[in-house]
This record gives sequence, structure tokens and C-alpha cells, in this order.
Amino acid sequence: MITLVKDTIDNKDIDRLIDWLKTYPRLTKGLITLEFEAKFSKWLGRKYSVFCNSGSSANLLMLSVLKEKYGSKKVVVPSVAWSTDLAPVIQLGLQPILCDCNMKDLSVDLNHLEKIFTEESPDALLLVSALGLVPDMDKIVKLCFDYDVILLEDTCESLGCEFVNRKLGTFGIMSSFSTFFGHHISTIEGGLISTDDKELYELLVSIRSHGWARDLSVETQLNLLEEWNVSEFDSLYTFYYPGFNMRSTDLQAYIGLAQIDKLDDWGRKRSINFNLYQELIENDYWKPDVDLNHFVSNFAYPIIHPNRNIIVERLRKNDVEVRPLICGSMGTQPFYVKKYGRLELPNVSVVDKYGFYVPNNPMLTTNEISFISDIVNGELQ
Repeated sequence: MITLVKDTIDNKDIDRLIDWLKTYPRLTKGLITLEFEAKFSKWLGRKYSVFCNSGSSANLLMLSVLKEKYGSKKVVVPSVAWSTDLAPVIQLGLQPILCDCNMKDLSVDLNHLEKIFTEESPDALLLVSALGLVPDMDKIVKLCFDYDVILLEDTCESLGCEFVNRKLGTFGIMSSFSTFFGHHISTIEGGLISTDDKELYELLVSIRSHGWARDLSVETQLNLLEEWNVSEFDSLYTFYYPGFNMRSTDLQAYIGLAQIDKLDDWGRKRSINFNLYQELIENDYWKPDVDLNHFVSNFAYPIIHPNRNIIVERLRKNDVEVRPLICGSMGTQPFYVKKYGRLELPNVSVVDKYGFYVPNNPMLTTNEISFISDIVNGELQ
């Protein structure tokens, strides 16, 4: 089978891990986690990163900090997104406002977004760059600035993508990433949040671990002891924020250290594969509209066509793994409908009805891409 993803953790990585394990190191979160966070921050170009147990937890943690720090109440969520972009907004008691997608890169429709900003006055936008396609960050940042809306980025499918030589995940005040199996890099399970704001960073590391102060700077810990009149002994079990346990482990962080070294090369291969799909697939109904100034480290190649069901059936019969285009429309997902009622938006309804995606990963061959493209092209008419 031509699978959507291939394991990025190879035999050399496993052998290296075994050698490290033979030193009988600490396995829970410790110094290796800090090393991994620092290395990722340097690669991304941000000051701080926080390693947690999944990309979904990264979104929940990021939104929890947003609520704690800014008292946010309304959050715009793209209608083309993953379930755990929308679910944490609901779980934290915030009001979600769904924004339609555009038909260029499947991120937020800018006209609908500005209408929401004007009519709803939201506190924040959680931007999703779907499948590694690059949104128009200049216009999105300007809209957020003009309407005083906080920008967060879900970059879980877009690690390494660039808008005019600037990496996605460096535009918002916080950004989330996934290191789950099959994503751009893998720590088996895992996720990261990055930021340039020290106060947000310290909130992230505290809420990640129960809401205590143990992982904060010495200065911040002393300030909290004084503010709350807490003794050094009692501070061990004093909780300053409503926290979670979202920590990952040093074992996973150790795997991640070597993964970062491969990330740029894998991103280039994903981009080459994407461009080959763009060249080979003959879809007059819809194709991604890509600006040549951007770098697309594509997660999976999206296809939208009225013959979706026929194409999907043919792909599956030929052992090509295929999936719906992310979650389709968040406004028609049962957990949203049960709480808010069904929401149909014009562009995302097309994506929901006709959209799917086919494999892209660094190990995919030219012959495999040609084979997949031939199947798709044969069923487009």
C-alpha cells in the first residue's frame, strides 16, 4: 500500500535511543526536554518553546493561557480545521465563531473574517494553515492588528512552511505544532507551543504541570512566594493556575533532538512532491493556488472534485491510502451541531462534500506520485 505517512523514526534513531537508554538516564521530563525545547526554538526562530504530550494538548494549553492571561471570551476558529482546534474552545467555556475557508489555500476567507471581526468583536483568532498550504499572513496580521484581535497559530500540519522567507508559527503571539507519528517530525506522541513572550512562556510551563511554580524562573518563583505568602516548603504543592498534566518525557525529547536535524531536508522533499502533484494532476475543478514566494512543506496533497467518491474508491482499490479533507466542515460535526446547531458555510460546504487528500511524505517516490496522479486523472471527467 502507498500510505499517507511513513515512520520518520528510522533504525539508526532506534539504535541511538537504545544506546542512550543503556546509560540509565532520567526518562520523565528533565534536562533533555529543555535541550529539545531550546533546539526547536533556535530552528524556528523564537525565544521559547514548551514540549507537551500532543499537538492537541498544545492547542488546549495555548488557549488556556490565552484565557488566563487576557480573559478572552470569543475565539474565531476556521471551519477547515482539526477537531482539537474547536473542542478546547468549547471545553474552556469560550464562545467559538466559525469562519469560512477561502478556495485558494483553504485557510480563513478574508472577507468573512473581517465581517466576523466587525460584527462579533472577537478576542482572538486561532489560524490553521491546512495541510501545509500557506495563508496570506500579511493580510491576516493586518486585520488582527486593525481590529485588536489576538493571533494564535495552529501550525501542526505546516512545520517548516514559509511566507516570504518567514516560517509559519512566528506570526502569532503563540503557535502550536505536532510531533505525532506521520507529521513532519515525530517524537511518537508530542506537541510544542512557541512564543517570544516570557510571561506567556512561564504561564505555559506552569499550566502544563498542574499550575505549580517549579518550572518557572527563580525570580518568578520568589515573587509568587511573596505575593501569596507561601513558605518554600509549602510551595512544593502550591498551585497558582488551574493546570493540567500535559508533560511529555525525556525519552521522547531525546528522539526529537535528532528529528530536528532532518527537518529541513524532509521539508524540501515534501515541497518537491507537492510541486510534482501540481504538475501532474489535471483537475480543472480546483487546485491549490500557490504563491511562488512561499515555501510549501506540504503535509498531504488536497483534491476537491465532484467525482470524489469515484476517485476515492479507485484509489483504495489500488492500495492508495486516502482520507477526507481534514474534518470537512467543523460546523457540521456532531459535537458542534449538538451544542450550537448545524452551520453551513458556502466554501467549506464544497470542501466537505468534494474534498479528500492523498499521500505526501519524504519517502514517497516519483513513480508513486505518478501512479496516484494517473488514477486521479482517469476519474476526473
